[in-house]
Amino acid sequence: MVADTLLVRVDSEFAPLKTVVVSQCEFRGPADPSFVGHWMPVEAGAVEILDAVWGKTFGEVYPEKQVAWEGERAALAGVLRRHGVEVLRPRLFTRAERAAAGRAGYANFFVRDPWFTVGEHVIEGGLQFPHRRMEVLPSRPLLLERVMPSDARYVSLPQPEKSALGEPGAGPFLEGGDVLVLGKQIFVGLSGMATNEIGVQWLAKYLQPFGFTVTTVRLPEHVLHLDCAIGLVREGLLIVCPDRLPEGLPEALRAWDRIEVSEDEAAAMATNGLPIDSRTYITDPEFERVGAALEARGITVEYIDFSISRLFGGAFRCSTQPLLRTE
Repeated sequence: MVADTLLVRVDSEFAPLKTVVVSQCEFRGPADPSFVGHWMPVEAGAVEILDAVWGKTFGEVYPEKQVAWEGERAALAGVLRRHGVEVLRPRLFTRAERAAAGRAGYANFFVRDPWFTVGEHVIEGGLQFPHRRMEVLPSRPLLLERVMPSDARYVSLPQPEKSALGEPGAGPFLEGGDVLVLGKQIFVGLSGMATNEIGVQWLAKYLQPFGFTVTTVRLPEHVLHLDCAIGLVREGLLIVCPDRLPEGLPEALRAWDRIEVSEDEAAAMATNGLPIDSRTYITDPEFERVGAALEARGITVEYIDFSISRLFGGAFRCSTQPLLRTE
Protein backbone atom coordinates (compact mmCIF):
# COMPACT_ATOMS: atom_id res chain seq x y z
CA MET A 1 0.00 0.00 0.00
CA VAL A 2 2.90 2.38 0.63
CA ALA A 3 3.90 2.30 -3.04
CA ASP A 4 0.33 3.00 -4.12
CA THR A 5 0.15 6.24 -2.13
CA LEU A 6 2.46 7.88 -4.67
CA LEU A 7 0.52 6.56 -7.66
CA VAL A 8 -2.14 8.73 -9.29
CA ARG A 9 -3.89 7.25 -12.29
CA VAL A 10 -7.43 6.56 -13.52
CA ASP A 11 -7.75 4.18 -16.46
CA SER A 12 -11.54 3.85 -16.62
CA GLU A 13 -14.79 4.21 -14.70
CA PHE A 14 -14.62 0.57 -13.61
CA ALA A 15 -10.92 -0.29 -13.22
CA PRO A 16 -10.28 -1.49 -9.64
CA LEU A 17 -10.70 1.41 -7.24
CA LYS A 18 -7.70 1.70 -4.91
CA THR A 19 -7.64 5.29 -3.64
CA VAL A 20 -10.66 7.57 -3.58
CA VAL A 21 -11.74 10.88 -2.05
CA VAL A 22 -15.20 10.86 -0.41
CA SER A 23 -17.10 14.14 -0.08
CA GLN A 24 -17.85 16.22 2.98
CA CYS A 25 -21.37 17.54 3.69
CA GLU A 26 -21.22 21.35 3.75
CA PHE A 27 -23.77 23.61 2.10
CA ARG A 28 -24.94 27.17 2.65
CA GLY A 29 -27.46 28.40 0.17
CA PRO A 30 -27.02 31.66 -1.73
CA ALA A 31 -28.68 34.66 -0.09
CA ASP A 32 -31.48 34.63 -2.67
CA PRO A 33 -32.24 33.31 -6.18
CA SER A 34 -30.65 36.32 -7.90
CA PHE A 35 -27.22 34.89 -7.13
CA VAL A 36 -27.70 31.84 -9.33
CA GLY A 37 -30.19 32.87 -11.99
CA HIS A 38 -31.61 29.33 -11.90
CA TRP A 39 -31.65 26.91 -9.01
CA MET A 40 -29.48 23.83 -9.30
CA PRO A 41 -31.23 20.67 -10.51
CA VAL A 42 -32.21 18.53 -7.55
CA GLU A 43 -33.85 15.21 -6.92
CA ALA A 44 -37.60 15.24 -7.51
CA GLY A 45 -39.43 16.49 -4.43
CA ALA A 46 -36.42 18.34 -3.02
CA VAL A 47 -37.25 21.84 -4.23
CA GLU A 48 -39.34 22.75 -1.17
CA ILE A 49 -36.65 21.44 1.19
CA LEU A 50 -33.81 23.36 -0.46
CA ASP A 51 -35.89 26.51 -0.87
CA ALA A 52 -35.77 26.78 2.93
CA VAL A 53 -31.98 27.19 2.94
CA TRP A 54 -31.57 30.44 1.01
CA GLY A 55 -28.83 32.25 2.95
CA LYS A 56 -28.59 29.48 5.57
CA THR A 57 -26.65 26.29 6.09
CA PHE A 58 -28.43 23.02 5.51
CA GLY A 59 -27.53 21.92 9.03
CA GLU A 60 -29.08 24.90 10.80
CA VAL A 61 -32.37 24.43 8.95
CA TYR A 62 -32.40 20.63 9.03
CA PRO A 63 -30.11 19.40 11.85
CA GLU A 64 -31.43 15.84 11.76
CA LYS A 65 -31.06 15.62 7.99
CA GLN A 66 -27.52 17.00 8.30
CA VAL A 67 -26.60 14.16 10.67
CA ALA A 68 -28.20 11.64 8.30
CA TRP A 69 -26.33 13.18 5.35
CA GLU A 70 -23.00 12.83 7.12
CA GLY A 71 -23.96 9.27 8.03
CA GLU A 72 -24.52 8.41 4.36
CA ARG A 73 -21.00 9.48 3.42
CA ALA A 74 -19.59 7.61 6.46
CA ALA A 75 -21.45 4.49 5.36
CA LEU A 76 -20.05 4.83 1.84
CA ALA A 77 -16.53 5.20 3.23
CA GLY A 78 -17.08 2.10 5.36
CA VAL A 79 -18.18 -0.05 2.42
CA LEU A 80 -15.25 1.14 0.34
CA ARG A 81 -12.76 0.37 3.11
CA ARG A 82 -14.29 -3.08 3.53
CA HIS A 83 -13.43 -3.70 -0.11
CA GLY A 84 -9.84 -2.64 0.46
CA VAL A 85 -10.12 0.89 -0.94
CA GLU A 86 -8.07 3.67 0.66
CA VAL A 87 -10.49 6.48 1.54
CA LEU A 88 -9.41 10.14 1.82
CA ARG A 89 -11.61 13.06 2.85
CA PRO A 90 -11.35 16.75 1.92
CA ARG A 91 -11.08 19.17 4.81
CA LEU A 92 -13.95 21.48 5.75
CA PHE A 93 -14.05 25.10 4.64
CA THR A 94 -12.06 27.45 6.85
CA ARG A 95 -13.68 30.40 8.61
CA ALA A 96 -11.96 32.73 6.12
CA GLU A 97 -13.31 30.78 3.15
CA ARG A 98 -16.86 30.77 4.52
CA ALA A 99 -16.61 34.53 5.07
CA ALA A 100 -15.18 35.07 1.58
CA ALA A 101 -18.13 33.21 0.04
CA GLY A 102 -20.38 35.98 1.33
CA ARG A 103 -23.92 36.12 0.03
CA ALA A 104 -23.14 33.73 -2.84
CA GLY A 105 -23.09 30.80 -0.39
CA TYR A 106 -20.82 27.80 -0.54
CA ALA A 107 -20.81 24.07 -1.23
CA ASN A 108 -18.43 21.29 -0.28
CA PHE A 109 -20.62 18.31 -1.05
CA PHE A 110 -19.80 16.68 -4.42
CA VAL A 111 -16.06 16.17 -4.85
CA ARG A 112 -16.59 14.72 -8.32
CA ASP A 113 -17.04 18.12 -9.94
CA PRO A 114 -14.32 20.63 -8.97
CA TRP A 115 -11.42 18.39 -10.10
CA PHE A 116 -10.97 15.04 -11.80
CA THR A 117 -8.38 12.50 -12.92
CA VAL A 118 -7.90 11.28 -16.49
CA GLY A 119 -5.10 8.77 -16.92
CA GLU A 120 -2.14 10.37 -15.14
CA HIS A 121 -3.57 13.89 -15.38
CA VAL A 122 -5.22 15.63 -12.43
CA ILE A 123 -7.25 18.60 -13.62
CA GLU A 124 -8.86 21.35 -11.58
CA GLY A 125 -11.95 22.42 -13.50
CA GLY A 126 -14.27 25.40 -13.20
CA LEU A 127 -17.81 25.29 -11.81
CA GLN A 128 -20.67 27.30 -13.24
CA PHE A 129 -22.80 27.84 -10.11
CA PRO A 130 -21.34 30.71 -8.03
CA HIS A 131 -21.86 28.94 -4.70
CA ARG A 132 -19.67 26.05 -5.94
CA ARG A 133 -16.71 27.98 -7.33
CA MET A 134 -14.55 27.53 -4.20
CA GLU A 135 -15.33 23.82 -3.95
CA VAL A 136 -11.86 22.74 -5.05
CA LEU A 137 -10.18 24.40 -2.05
CA PRO A 138 -10.98 21.72 0.58
CA SER A 139 -9.32 19.15 -1.72
CA ARG A 140 -6.17 21.21 -2.28
CA PRO A 141 -4.22 19.74 0.67
CA LEU A 142 -4.90 16.21 -0.65
CA LEU A 143 -3.83 17.19 -4.15
CA LEU A 144 -0.63 18.75 -2.86
CA GLU A 145 0.09 15.73 -0.68
CA ARG A 146 -0.71 13.02 -3.21
CA VAL A 147 -0.35 14.51 -6.68
CA MET A 148 2.71 16.71 -6.31
CA PRO A 149 5.07 13.84 -5.27
CA SER A 150 3.67 11.54 -7.99
CA ASP A 151 4.47 11.32 -11.70
CA ALA A 152 1.01 12.67 -12.55
CA ARG A 153 0.58 16.02 -14.25
CA TYR A 154 -1.38 18.62 -12.26
CA VAL A 155 -3.05 21.43 -14.22
CA SER A 156 -5.96 23.83 -13.90
CA LEU A 157 -8.55 25.22 -16.26
CA PRO A 158 -8.22 29.01 -16.78
CA GLN A 159 -10.24 31.03 -14.26
CA PRO A 160 -13.76 31.80 -15.54
CA GLU A 161 -14.53 35.35 -16.59
CA LYS A 162 -16.50 37.58 -14.25
CA SER A 163 -20.15 38.06 -15.10
CA ALA A 164 -23.25 39.96 -14.03
CA LEU A 165 -25.17 38.73 -10.97
CA GLY A 166 -27.28 35.71 -11.88
CA GLU A 167 -25.50 35.11 -15.19
CA PRO A 168 -22.85 32.38 -15.59
CA GLY A 169 -20.77 34.31 -18.10
CA ALA A 170 -18.41 32.98 -20.75
CA GLY A 171 -16.52 30.57 -18.54
CA PRO A 172 -14.64 28.45 -19.33
CA PHE A 173 -16.49 25.79 -17.33
CA LEU A 174 -15.49 22.15 -17.00
CA GLU A 175 -17.02 19.89 -14.35
CA GLY A 176 -15.97 16.37 -13.40
CA GLY A 177 -19.51 15.02 -13.40
CA ASP A 178 -19.47 15.55 -17.16
CA VAL A 179 -16.27 13.56 -17.70
CA LEU A 180 -16.34 9.77 -18.23
CA VAL A 181 -13.03 7.91 -18.71
CA LEU A 182 -12.71 4.82 -20.91
CA GLY A 183 -9.01 4.30 -21.52
CA LYS A 184 -7.92 6.89 -24.07
CA GLN A 185 -11.55 7.74 -24.90
CA ILE A 186 -13.01 10.58 -22.86
CA PHE A 187 -16.71 11.44 -23.04
CA VAL A 188 -17.77 14.94 -21.94
CA GLY A 189 -21.37 15.95 -21.35
CA LEU A 190 -22.67 19.28 -22.60
CA SER A 191 -26.04 20.65 -21.50
CA GLY A 192 -25.14 24.31 -20.94
CA MET A 193 -25.78 24.08 -17.21
CA ALA A 194 -22.28 22.92 -16.21
CA THR A 195 -19.42 22.29 -18.68
CA ASN A 196 -19.53 24.61 -21.71
CA GLU A 197 -18.07 24.51 -25.23
CA ILE A 198 -14.89 26.36 -24.24
CA GLY A 199 -14.31 23.90 -21.41
CA VAL A 200 -14.63 20.93 -23.79
CA GLN A 201 -12.28 22.59 -26.28
CA TRP A 202 -9.71 23.28 -23.58
CA LEU A 203 -9.80 19.66 -22.36
CA ALA A 204 -9.46 18.29 -25.89
CA LYS A 205 -6.53 20.60 -26.62
CA TYR A 206 -4.77 19.68 -23.40
CA LEU A 207 -5.24 15.90 -23.70
CA GLN A 208 -4.68 15.47 -27.46
CA PRO A 209 -0.84 15.36 -27.31
CA PHE A 210 -1.10 12.48 -24.82
CA GLY A 211 -3.16 10.33 -27.20
CA PHE A 212 -6.63 10.96 -25.76
CA THR A 213 -9.77 11.49 -27.83
CA VAL A 214 -12.50 13.74 -26.39
CA THR A 215 -16.08 13.14 -27.55
CA THR A 216 -18.85 15.60 -26.75
CA VAL A 217 -22.16 14.07 -25.63
CA ARG A 218 -25.12 16.43 -25.95
CA LEU A 219 -27.57 16.56 -23.04
CA PRO A 220 -30.93 18.29 -22.58
CA GLU A 221 -30.65 21.64 -20.84
CA HIS A 222 -32.23 20.36 -17.60
CA VAL A 223 -29.58 17.63 -17.11
CA LEU A 224 -26.66 18.86 -15.04
CA HIS A 225 -23.98 16.26 -15.87
CA LEU A 226 -23.24 13.30 -18.12
CA ASP A 227 -23.16 10.92 -15.13
CA CYS A 228 -26.84 11.77 -14.63
CA ALA A 229 -27.50 10.10 -18.01
CA ILE A 230 -24.85 7.36 -18.42
CA GLY A 231 -23.02 5.08 -16.02
CA LEU A 232 -20.27 2.73 -17.24
CA VAL A 233 -20.40 -0.46 -15.15
CA ARG A 234 -17.77 -2.66 -16.84
CA GLU A 235 -16.41 -3.16 -20.33
CA GLY A 236 -19.45 -3.74 -22.54
CA LEU A 237 -22.13 -2.89 -19.92
CA LEU A 238 -23.69 0.46 -19.07
CA ILE A 239 -26.72 2.04 -17.42
CA VAL A 240 -28.38 4.71 -19.53
CA CYS A 241 -31.39 7.01 -19.70
CA PRO A 242 -32.21 7.22 -23.44
CA ASP A 243 -34.50 10.24 -22.85
CA ARG A 244 -31.44 12.22 -21.70
CA LEU A 245 -29.43 11.55 -24.86
CA PRO A 246 -31.06 13.44 -27.75
CA GLU A 247 -28.35 12.24 -30.17
CA GLY A 248 -28.15 8.75 -28.69
CA LEU A 249 -25.15 7.02 -27.17
CA PRO A 250 -21.68 7.89 -28.47
CA GLU A 251 -20.68 5.60 -31.34
CA ALA A 252 -18.07 3.81 -29.21
CA LEU A 253 -20.76 2.71 -26.73
CA ARG A 254 -23.63 1.77 -29.04
CA ALA A 255 -22.83 -1.95 -29.17
CA TRP A 256 -22.66 -2.26 -25.37
CA ASP A 257 -25.24 -4.17 -23.36
CA ARG A 258 -27.39 -1.62 -21.61
CA ILE A 259 -29.75 -1.34 -18.64
CA GLU A 260 -32.19 1.41 -19.49
CA VAL A 261 -33.78 3.70 -16.91
CA SER A 262 -36.63 6.19 -17.22
CA GLU A 263 -36.42 9.96 -16.94
CA ASP A 264 -37.87 9.75 -13.42
CA GLU A 265 -35.31 7.13 -12.38
CA ALA A 266 -32.47 9.14 -13.86
CA ALA A 267 -33.68 12.29 -12.09
CA ALA A 268 -33.48 10.31 -8.83
CA MET A 269 -29.84 9.37 -9.77
CA ALA A 270 -30.27 5.79 -11.07
CA THR A 271 -27.23 6.16 -13.37
CA ASN A 272 -25.04 7.64 -10.61
CA GLY A 273 -23.86 4.49 -8.89
CA LEU A 274 -20.22 3.61 -8.32
CA PRO A 275 -18.31 0.58 -9.61
CA ILE A 276 -15.70 -0.56 -7.07
CA ASP A 277 -14.36 -2.73 -9.89
CA SER A 278 -15.85 -4.53 -12.89
CA ARG A 279 -17.58 -7.05 -10.61
CA THR A 280 -18.88 -4.88 -7.74
CA TYR A 281 -21.23 -1.90 -7.87
CA ILE A 282 -22.72 0.47 -5.27
CA THR A 283 -26.20 1.93 -5.62
CA ASP A 284 -29.19 3.04 -3.54
CA PRO A 285 -31.98 0.59 -2.55
CA GLU A 286 -34.28 3.00 -4.39
CA PHE A 287 -32.88 1.39 -7.55
CA GLU A 288 -33.46 -2.25 -6.68
CA ARG A 289 -34.74 -2.87 -10.22
CA VAL A 290 -31.42 -1.71 -11.62
CA GLY A 291 -29.56 -3.71 -8.99
CA ALA A 292 -31.45 -6.87 -9.95
CA ALA A 293 -30.55 -6.32 -13.61
CA LEU A 294 -26.89 -5.95 -12.63
CA GLU A 295 -26.97 -9.08 -10.48
CA ALA A 296 -28.51 -11.00 -13.40
CA ARG A 297 -25.35 -10.05 -15.31
CA GLY A 298 -23.03 -11.33 -12.60
CA ILE A 299 -22.39 -8.04 -10.76
CA THR A 300 -22.35 -7.99 -6.95
CA VAL A 301 -24.43 -5.04 -5.74
CA GLU A 302 -23.85 -3.17 -2.48
CA TYR A 303 -26.83 -1.04 -1.36
CA ILE A 304 -26.48 2.15 0.69
CA ASP A 305 -29.33 4.52 1.52
CA PHE A 306 -28.30 7.83 -0.04
CA SER A 307 -31.64 9.62 0.10
CA ILE A 308 -30.28 12.84 1.63
CA SER A 309 -27.34 13.10 -0.78
CA ARG A 310 -29.74 12.57 -3.68
CA LEU A 311 -31.74 15.63 -2.61
CA PHE A 312 -28.85 17.72 -3.94
CA GLY A 313 -28.94 16.16 -7.40
CA GLY A 314 -26.12 13.63 -7.03
CA ALA A 315 -25.31 10.23 -5.57
CA PHE A 316 -22.36 7.85 -5.34
CA ARG A 317 -20.30 8.92 -8.33
CA CYS A 318 -20.85 12.58 -7.47
CA SER A 319 -19.72 11.92 -3.89
CA THR A 320 -16.40 10.34 -4.86
CA GLN A 321 -13.29 11.23 -6.86
CA PRO A 322 -10.71 8.53 -7.64
CA LEU A 323 -7.00 9.16 -7.44
CA LEU A 324 -6.02 5.58 -8.23
CA ARG A 325 -8.20 3.35 -10.38
CA THR A 326 -6.10 0.90 -12.35
CA GLU A 327 -5.38 -2.80 -12.83
